[in-house]
Amino acid sequence: MWAKELGNGGNSRDVDRERSSMTKKKKRVKGGEQGGKLRVLLDMCSKRGDVMGAISLYDSAVEDGIRLGQHHYNVLLYLCSSASLGFVQPAKSGNTGSGITSIDPAQKLDSSPNGSLRCSEGHDASEGHVQDQEKEKADMLPSGDLNVQTVTIPVGDELREYARVRGFEIFEKMCAEKERVQMSEAALTAKARMALSMGDGDMAFEIVKQMKDLGITPKLRSYGPALTAFCNSGNVEKAFEVEAHMLECGITPEEAELEMLLRVSVVGRYGDKVYYLLHKFRAAFRQVSPSAAQLFEAWFRSPTASKVGKRKWDAGTIAKAIENNGGGWHGFGWLGRGKWTITRSNINKNGVCLACGEKLTIIDLDPKETEDFATFVAKLAIKRERNLNFEKFQKWLERNGPFEAVVDAANVGLFSHKHLSLSKVNAVADDIRQRFASRKWPLIVVHNRHLTGERIKKPSNHKLVEKWRQANSIYATPNGSNDDWYWLYAAIRCKCLIITNDEMRDHTFQILEKNFFPKWKERHQVRFTYDESSVTFQMPPPYSVVIQESEKGHLHIPVSEEGLLEKDRTWLCVMRRNSQEQQS
Repeated sequence: MWAKELGNGGNSRDVDRERSSMTKKKKRVKGGEQGGKLRVLLDMCSKRGDVMGAISLYDSAVEDGIRLGQHHYNVLLYLCSSASLGFVQPAKSGNTGSGITSIDPAQKLDSSPNGSLRCSEGHDASEGHVQDQEKEKADMLPSGDLNVQTVTIPVGDELREYARVRGFEIFEKMCAEKERVQMSEAALTAKARMALSMGDGDMAFEIVKQMKDLGITPKLRSYGPALTAFCNSGNVEKAFEVEAHMLECGITPEEAELEMLLRVSVVGRYGDKVYYLLHKFRAAFRQVSPSAAQLFEAWFRSPTASKVGKRKWDAGTIAKAIENNGGGWHGFGWLGRGKWTITRSNINKNGVCLACGEKLTIIDLDPKETEDFATFVAKLAIKRERNLNFEKFQKWLERNGPFEAVVDAANVGLFSHKHLSLSKVNAVADDIRQRFASRKWPLIVVHNRHLTGERIKKPSNHKLVEKWRQANSIYATPNGSNDDWYWLYAAIRCKCLIITNDEMRDHTFQILEKNFFPKWKERHQVRFTYDESSVTFQMPPPYSVVIQESEKGHLHIPVSEEGLLEKDRTWLCVMRRNSQEQQS
């Protein structure tokens, strides 16, 4: 039990007041010490996944009159909500992860074509999912190959129920202390998880909606319980209502959320939703995971998929839409009717599918995307650079551009941590110039520190730099600047190639990951290798590794696979069996 501290009475009124004041101070100090000790003990329970130990500490603290803070409640609610779902993932604190990956990884969906798809004559399942629900209902929880933590502690039914009851009780206690304890996103998400444990998607969704009224910004994980509950019950419309709310709040679903939505859409035979999600994957991730690929295969093999699609369409309208979209997709929905053929194929070095013979296209940013991307990069650079350095570069580029290529000199010529081989930079730049049959040199972006010191005084180095300066083809970024922003912006603004082996994975580029960066990088980065006498360039591929949709309605879907050469990548080649006979 926690010790209580009591004050003693006195005879004098002044002495009483003094003693009373001292007692209160001691209580505050003691209370703070006890609260700190409780925090440490609860964190230890969280690290061990000890639900009962945490609840016991809570009961003792309440009995001893110890006030709990936000962190105490967060840890308690995290453990109770996790246990209510059937397992506990040991964690350092009460901060839960994604609501999607917090579900029992042992439960999986049978995504076989005959086992989980319900297909009826007629339309695209606008009436929902109620036919023989108990017989055909599939569990919509993520499959085990998603990024789920593997270290979990299973929880029995009796403890699950107990943890849920106590969790709601603890949450109510936290609400009762709202004048002192501020409500948190973590606590509300924990309550939503407990609602999920009862299969109550409406409660879980209402909790997320209440966050805005409380001045709390929801996170991606906040939506996981509601989304999972609706997907588990096969309530497609409600599941997509959750996704719409996420987007309204500026939260982008990640691969796990999209795959869950795909799962319930395939099982519920909602062809319009499957098409929508196909393009969500295309825009956000370009490729699909192996498990998502299986779901798409299940959809295309279903009778419903063969009956969904436009019988006739205007070929000119489709072609114009593909052109306006930058190539590779039209967005008009499924084209044609009839059974689909799904083949796992590879793409040859010329971009031709070995299954159907169709040539994949090169997809680049459209003009508006290019302008938006350049503006976005410039804003980030200006925010991070100092003394108006980047604005000066923008003006210089306007005067001296455009260029047909940009050379990242620090990457091209660096042979040690501090020194730059200007002769290598010159070899690469000259080779690129000759490749384009241009008299104009590419733009060489180099940090100023490489153009100072003893090495630059060497006649050969000095001569090269002077040659580039005379040609207005070198820009030295000032001390304290990050030259990555300069060469990246120049390549985007000039719509040209960037010569670099930089994998662009550090924090600078992670900021750009969810914008236009992956698509741009694929089409504009040129890698290189040296041998004794020449430079060999690896030009951008003759096709884009992204989900592609043709004018005939054919689909090519790349599967994300680690460690394979591009020629060995698996693609889903999908086309109507009677596609050659379709009218256009």
